[in-house]
Amino acid sequence: MSGAGAARARSGHARATVKGGRAHGPGAAALEIVPPKDYVLWRDACSYGYFVLEPNLWQPATGVFRRVLDLGGDGGAVAAEITQPGGRRAGASRGKAGAVLRIALDRALSPDQAELERQVRRMLRLDEPASRLREFHAVDARWKGLGRGRLMRSPSLFEDVIKTVTSCNVAWPSTVRMNARLCAEYGRESAGGGRAFPTAAALAGAEPARLRARCGVGYRDARIVELARLFDRGLVAEASLSDPTLDDAALERRLIDLPGIGPYAARNIMQLMGRYGRIPLDSETVRHARTILGYTGTDRRVLRRLEEHFEPMGRDKFRSYWFEMWAFYEAKRGPSWTWERDRDAAAFTAAAFRAAQDPAGARSARARARGRASAGGPGASSPRAARSSAGR
Repeated sequence: MSGAGAARARSGHARATVKGGRAHGPGAAALEIVPPKDYVLWRDACSYGYFVLEPNLWQPATGVFRRVLDLGGDGGAVAAEITQPGGRRAGASRGKAGAVLRIALDRALSPDQAELERQVRRMLRLDEPASRLREFHAVDARWKGLGRGRLMRSPSLFEDVIKTVTSCNVAWPSTVRMNARLCAEYGRESAGGGRAFPTAAALAGAEPARLRARCGVGYRDARIVELARLFDRGLVAEASLSDPTLDDAALERRLIDLPGIGPYAARNIMQLMGRYGRIPLDSETVRHARTILGYTGTDRRVLRRLEEHFEPMGRDKFRSYWFEMWAFYEAKRGPSWTWERDRDAAAFTAAAFRAAQDPAGARSARARARGRASAGGPGASSPRAARSSAGR
């Protein structure tokens, strides 16, 4: 790598180079991306629930993150297998942070390489500045030792929006099924046979009744089609929504104006865009406030107390809240990098979590919330104390 390329990698910007040889078969290709020096694939790809939704497939036994990407237009679909040599897999030790990401493809690319790189960078948040991670760890030091901060998302804002819509007012196993059916029915097929998440153009032309019948999206059918048409026509674009002059309140209002987007969905989309200053409030938030933070009273009261609790985190409220909740999930199911999509994805149900509120698991998660040492992680201060100690 040139000096300039190395400097870009150190500052948190990925650099890709095409490598010769064959990946999966005739015409296949491979490329490499140099991630930020803090990046660890098994930790950072397995950091948010969407990593177990199709077409994403994390394979813990091999340390491979696989998905089919739709490159748009004539670019078609391509299956990508992402690895980080030396990364964690079953029976192996931790990999080195910042090691090169290798991407094996099921066909060759030419003019579409830049689009593939763009999608991978967005999905893995490789372009999030290291300065923002330092800022987060300064206000909530609990996650610094674990290196947590980057949250996996989708290759496009459109996919993030639709995944969010499919997660509202429904149990998680239904979200899993809806996303699987959307890919099977409307996603383009790669040379290797896998299917991508459908593009806005594909869903813009869908019949709502067929969408409901074939994909089980229920009342969301017409709203998904409306959203797809807005994205397909360029009336909703990430570039305009990411305008830095647009404050959080204005962005939330703009998102709520979209079909099928309420306050929870708007805030969840915001964090997927890198706006972590607001917490999406739902039944899981209530459970967390009661079970882990120990709040009592009406749902409205415990949600108000939860927001007050995380207020010191400033523009990183969501990250502080999310990793605290993620620790609870891991106390129940084991480290997220060990989760298998087809075995574990549908296991996250309200009934399972009610049954999971056993003393050992709840104690572990509450310890993390209070900042005491817990299994697999260093002790630190509480969110409020963390901010105070960071300022001393």
